[in-house]
Parts: sequence; C-alpha cells; structure tokens
Amino acid sequence: MALLDTSRSAAHSSFSGIFARLLDAISAWNDLRTTRNALAKLSDRELADIGLSRYEAENIGR
Repeated sequence: MALLDTSRSAAHSSFSGIFARLLDAISAWNDLRTTRNALAKLSDRELADIGLSRYEAENIGR
C-alpha cells in the first residue's frame, strides 16, 4: 500500500512540476510581449535616452 501512495505522489508532483514550468514559460513570454509593446510606443529619441536602438527594442527576448 505504501508503494502505491508513493507512486501517486511522485506522479502528481511530476505533473505539477511540468504545469509550473509551463506557467513560468507563459508568464515570461507575456512579460517580453508587454515590454516589446511598451518600447514600440516610444519615439527613437526616448529609446536613445534609455540606451536602446529601434532594432534592439523590437528584438528584446528573441
């Protein structure tokens, strides 16, 4: 009986680990998307003030 309980918890933690990594990946993707969108709204002058070119702003995280 103890073996079955251990197997179940291992399988459950494996699934939750995969699910957590998936959520982390989605969250990271959304953060980069939001950042790129915010930078796209800035003028070239504003980008230069923070040390970025238009090319760098468009390709952050790619």
